[in-house]
Amino acid sequence: MLKKALAALFVAAACAASAAAAPTLRVGLEPTFQPFEFVDSHTKQYVGYDIDMVRAAAKHAGYDVKISNMGFDGLIPALMTGNIDVIASGMTITEERAKKVSFTKPVYRSSQVLLINKSSAKSVKSEKDLQGKDVCVQIGTIGADKAKEIPGAKVKNFNTVPDAYLELRNHGCTAVLLDTPVIEYFLKQKASRGMMEVKTSYPAEDMGFAVKKGNKKLLDALNKALDQMEKSGEAKKIHAKWFQSAK
Repeated sequence: MLKKALAALFVAAACAASAAAAPTLRVGLEPTFQPFEFVDSHTKQYVGYDIDMVRAAAKHAGYDVKISNMGFDGLIPALMTGNIDVIASGMTITEERAKKVSFTKPVYRSSQVLLINKSSAKSVKSEKDLQGKDVCVQIGTIGADKAKEIPGAKVKNFNTVPDAYLELRNHGCTAVLLDTPVIEYFLKQKASRGMMEVKTSYPAEDMGFAVKKGNKKLLDALNKALDQMEKSGEAKKIHAKWFQSAK
Protein backbone atom coordinates (compact mmCIF):
# COMPACT_ATOMS: atom_id res chain seq x y z
CA MET A 1 0.00 0.00 0.00
CA LEU A 2 2.84 2.33 0.91
CA LYS A 3 4.50 1.78 -2.46
CA LYS A 4 1.26 2.47 -4.28
CA ALA A 5 0.72 5.63 -2.25
CA LEU A 6 4.23 6.86 -2.97
CA ALA A 7 3.81 6.04 -6.66
CA ALA A 8 0.54 7.95 -6.79
CA LEU A 9 2.16 10.88 -5.00
CA PHE A 10 5.04 10.86 -7.48
CA VAL A 11 2.69 10.83 -10.47
CA ALA A 12 0.64 13.67 -8.98
CA ALA A 13 3.75 15.74 -8.34
CA ALA A 14 5.01 15.12 -11.87
CA CYS A 15 1.67 16.14 -13.34
CA ALA A 16 1.59 19.29 -11.23
CA ALA A 17 5.12 20.22 -12.32
CA SER A 18 4.21 19.60 -15.96
CA ALA A 19 1.09 21.73 -15.65
CA ALA A 20 3.08 24.54 -14.05
CA ALA A 21 5.75 24.57 -16.78
CA ALA A 22 5.61 27.64 -19.00
CA PRO A 23 4.97 27.13 -22.74
CA THR A 24 7.99 27.51 -25.01
CA LEU A 25 8.37 30.46 -27.35
CA ARG A 26 10.54 29.44 -30.31
CA VAL A 27 12.57 32.49 -31.31
CA GLY A 28 14.41 32.60 -34.62
CA LEU A 29 17.42 34.84 -35.26
CA GLU A 30 20.65 35.20 -37.22
CA PRO A 31 23.34 35.79 -34.53
CA THR A 32 25.95 37.88 -36.35
CA PHE A 33 24.23 41.26 -36.04
CA GLN A 34 26.00 42.98 -33.14
CA PRO A 35 24.78 44.49 -30.88
CA PHE A 36 21.29 43.13 -31.60
CA GLU A 37 22.13 39.42 -31.53
CA PHE A 38 25.42 37.55 -31.50
CA VAL A 39 27.32 34.78 -29.74
CA ASP A 40 29.43 35.88 -26.77
CA SER A 41 33.00 34.77 -27.49
CA HIS A 42 33.58 33.83 -23.86
CA THR A 43 30.33 32.25 -22.70
CA LYS A 44 29.26 30.96 -26.13
CA GLN A 45 25.74 32.13 -25.26
CA TYR A 46 23.40 34.18 -27.43
CA VAL A 47 23.43 37.81 -26.27
CA GLY A 48 22.35 41.22 -27.52
CA TYR A 49 19.65 43.87 -27.40
CA ASP A 50 16.97 41.87 -29.23
CA ILE A 51 17.68 38.81 -27.11
CA ASP A 52 17.37 40.72 -23.83
CA MET A 53 14.18 42.37 -25.08
CA VAL A 54 12.49 39.21 -26.33
CA ARG A 55 13.47 37.21 -23.21
CA ALA A 56 12.03 39.94 -20.99
CA ALA A 57 8.86 40.23 -23.07
CA ALA A 58 8.43 36.46 -23.10
CA LYS A 59 8.80 36.32 -19.32
CA HIS A 60 6.10 38.96 -18.89
CA ALA A 61 3.86 37.01 -21.27
CA GLY A 62 4.44 33.72 -19.44
CA TYR A 63 6.76 31.94 -21.88
CA ASP A 64 10.13 30.24 -21.76
CA VAL A 65 12.43 31.01 -24.70
CA LYS A 66 14.14 28.58 -27.06
CA ILE A 67 16.43 30.20 -29.64
CA SER A 68 16.93 28.86 -33.16
CA ASN A 69 19.94 29.96 -35.21
CA MET A 70 19.24 30.37 -38.94
CA GLY A 71 20.10 32.52 -41.93
CA PHE A 72 18.41 35.93 -41.99
CA ASP A 73 16.75 35.28 -45.36
CA GLY A 74 15.25 32.06 -43.97
CA LEU A 75 13.57 33.65 -40.95
CA ILE A 76 10.29 34.75 -42.55
CA PRO A 77 9.80 31.41 -44.38
CA ALA A 78 10.45 29.58 -41.08
CA LEU A 79 7.85 31.74 -39.34
CA MET A 80 5.28 31.29 -42.09
CA THR A 81 5.66 27.50 -42.01
CA GLY A 82 5.40 27.33 -38.22
CA ASN A 83 8.97 26.23 -37.49
CA ILE A 84 9.42 29.22 -35.17
CA ASP A 85 6.99 31.47 -33.29
CA VAL A 86 8.82 34.80 -33.28
CA ILE A 87 11.56 36.57 -35.24
CA ALA A 88 13.82 38.71 -33.04
CA SER A 89 16.68 39.57 -35.36
CA GLY A 90 17.05 43.29 -35.97
CA MET A 91 14.25 43.13 -38.54
CA THR A 92 13.05 46.42 -40.00
CA ILE A 93 9.30 46.84 -40.31
CA THR A 94 8.43 47.31 -43.98
CA GLU A 95 5.22 47.17 -46.01
CA GLU A 96 6.55 44.25 -48.04
CA ARG A 97 7.39 42.17 -44.97
CA ALA A 98 4.11 43.15 -43.29
CA LYS A 99 2.28 41.38 -46.13
CA LYS A 100 3.78 38.10 -44.92
CA VAL A 101 4.11 38.52 -41.13
CA SER A 102 2.65 40.61 -38.31
CA PHE A 103 4.96 42.98 -36.45
CA THR A 104 4.86 44.02 -32.82
CA LYS A 105 5.13 47.65 -31.84
CA PRO A 106 8.61 49.01 -32.66
CA VAL A 107 11.45 48.03 -30.34
CA TYR A 108 14.16 50.16 -31.98
CA ARG A 109 14.56 52.90 -34.62
CA SER A 110 17.56 52.76 -36.93
CA SER A 111 18.98 54.35 -40.08
CA GLN A 112 21.40 53.11 -42.75
CA VAL A 113 25.06 54.12 -42.98
CA LEU A 114 28.13 53.14 -44.95
CA LEU A 115 31.29 51.46 -43.70
CA ILE A 116 34.30 52.23 -45.88
CA ASN A 117 38.05 51.90 -45.78
CA LYS A 118 39.63 55.19 -44.73
CA SER A 119 41.56 55.20 -48.00
CA SER A 120 38.21 55.87 -49.73
CA ALA A 121 37.29 58.85 -47.55
CA LYS A 122 37.96 61.47 -50.25
CA SER A 123 35.88 59.74 -52.90
CA VAL A 124 32.93 58.44 -50.81
CA LYS A 125 30.93 61.13 -48.99
CA SER A 126 27.46 59.51 -49.23
CA GLU A 127 25.58 56.70 -50.95
CA LYS A 128 25.45 58.88 -54.10
CA ASP A 129 29.17 58.27 -54.56
CA LEU A 130 28.62 54.51 -54.88
CA GLN A 131 27.19 54.70 -58.40
CA GLY A 132 28.90 52.07 -60.52
CA LYS A 133 30.81 50.73 -57.48
CA ASP A 134 30.78 47.39 -55.64
CA VAL A 135 28.61 47.47 -52.49
CA CYS A 136 28.65 44.73 -49.84
CA VAL A 137 25.45 43.84 -47.96
CA GLN A 138 23.91 41.08 -45.89
CA ILE A 139 21.31 39.22 -47.90
CA GLY A 140 17.71 40.01 -47.03
CA THR A 141 18.42 43.25 -45.16
CA ILE A 142 17.18 46.79 -45.78
CA GLY A 143 20.76 47.69 -46.70
CA ALA A 144 20.57 45.11 -49.49
CA ASP A 145 17.34 46.67 -50.77
CA LYS A 146 18.81 50.18 -50.69
CA ALA A 147 21.97 49.08 -52.47
CA LYS A 148 19.90 47.76 -55.38
CA GLU A 149 18.53 51.27 -55.89
CA ILE A 150 21.98 52.81 -56.40
CA PRO A 151 22.46 53.37 -60.17
CA GLY A 152 25.01 51.00 -61.66
CA ALA A 153 26.08 49.56 -58.30
CA LYS A 154 27.21 45.94 -58.24
CA VAL A 155 25.65 44.46 -55.10
CA LYS A 156 27.58 41.71 -53.37
CA ASN A 157 25.33 39.67 -51.07
CA PHE A 158 26.73 37.83 -48.06
CA ASN A 159 25.04 35.44 -45.63
CA THR A 160 26.56 37.13 -42.58
CA VAL A 161 27.70 40.63 -41.64
CA PRO A 162 31.28 39.53 -40.75
CA ASP A 163 31.66 38.15 -44.29
CA ALA A 164 30.71 41.56 -45.70
CA TYR A 165 33.22 43.26 -43.39
CA LEU A 166 35.96 40.89 -44.53
CA GLU A 167 35.24 41.60 -48.19
CA LEU A 168 35.54 45.33 -47.51
CA ARG A 169 38.82 44.89 -45.64
CA ASN A 170 40.17 42.96 -48.61
CA HIS A 171 39.05 45.81 -50.90
CA GLY A 172 36.53 43.56 -52.65
CA CYS A 173 33.95 46.34 -52.43
CA THR A 174 33.87 50.08 -51.86
CA ALA A 175 31.43 50.07 -48.94
CA VAL A 176 29.20 48.01 -46.68
CA LEU A 177 25.64 49.37 -46.38
CA LEU A 178 24.06 48.44 -43.05
CA ASP A 179 22.17 49.66 -39.97
CA THR A 180 23.83 52.46 -37.99
CA PRO A 181 24.12 50.72 -34.58
CA VAL A 182 25.62 47.62 -36.18
CA ILE A 183 28.31 49.62 -37.97
CA GLU A 184 29.01 51.80 -34.92
CA TYR A 185 29.32 48.75 -32.65
CA PHE A 186 31.79 47.19 -35.10
CA LEU A 187 33.85 50.38 -35.22
CA LYS A 188 34.55 49.98 -31.49
CA GLN A 189 36.26 46.63 -32.20
CA LYS A 190 39.92 46.16 -33.11
CA ALA A 191 38.93 44.41 -36.34
CA SER A 192 37.62 47.73 -37.69
CA ARG A 193 41.03 49.39 -37.76
CA GLY A 194 41.46 51.40 -40.95
CA MET A 195 37.70 51.74 -41.50
CA MET A 196 35.22 54.55 -40.90
CA GLU A 197 31.51 55.42 -41.02
CA VAL A 198 29.86 57.60 -43.69
CA LYS A 199 26.35 58.98 -43.22
CA THR A 200 23.61 58.51 -45.82
CA SER A 201 20.40 60.37 -46.66
CA TYR A 202 18.17 57.37 -46.00
CA PRO A 203 15.37 58.02 -43.45
CA ALA A 204 15.25 56.20 -40.11
CA GLU A 205 13.05 53.10 -39.92
CA ASP A 206 11.54 51.03 -37.10
CA MET A 207 12.51 47.51 -36.09
CA GLY A 208 10.18 45.06 -34.41
CA PHE A 209 9.55 41.43 -33.56
CA ALA A 210 7.52 39.40 -36.06
CA VAL A 211 4.91 36.68 -35.51
CA LYS A 212 2.94 34.54 -37.93
CA LYS A 213 -0.02 36.20 -39.66
CA GLY A 214 -3.20 35.47 -37.73
CA ASN A 215 -1.46 34.73 -34.42
CA LYS A 216 -3.24 37.60 -32.68
CA LYS A 217 -2.99 35.95 -29.25
CA LEU A 218 0.81 35.97 -29.31
CA LEU A 219 1.01 39.39 -30.96
CA ASP A 220 -1.24 40.93 -28.29
CA ALA A 221 0.70 39.20 -25.50
CA LEU A 222 4.03 40.53 -26.76
CA ASN A 223 2.71 44.05 -27.30
CA LYS A 224 1.23 44.06 -23.79
CA ALA A 225 4.57 42.88 -22.41
CA LEU A 226 6.47 45.58 -24.31
CA ASP A 227 4.07 48.21 -22.95
CA GLN A 228 4.71 46.94 -19.41
CA MET A 229 8.46 47.08 -20.00
CA GLU A 230 8.23 50.68 -21.20
CA LYS A 231 6.14 51.77 -18.22
CA SER A 232 8.41 50.05 -15.68
CA GLY A 233 11.62 51.40 -17.23
CA GLU A 234 12.89 47.90 -18.02
CA ALA A 235 13.05 48.58 -21.77
CA LYS A 236 15.03 51.77 -21.15
CA LYS A 237 17.57 49.87 -19.04
CA ILE A 238 18.05 47.26 -21.77
CA HIS A 239 18.53 50.00 -24.36
CA ALA A 240 21.13 51.73 -22.18
CA LYS A 241 23.00 48.45 -21.69
CA TRP A 242 23.60 47.94 -25.41
CA PHE A 243 23.67 51.46 -26.85
CA GLN A 244 24.06 54.39 -24.47
CA SER A 245 26.77 52.71 -22.41
CA ALA A 246 28.79 52.10 -25.56
CA LYS A 247 28.96 55.77 -26.60
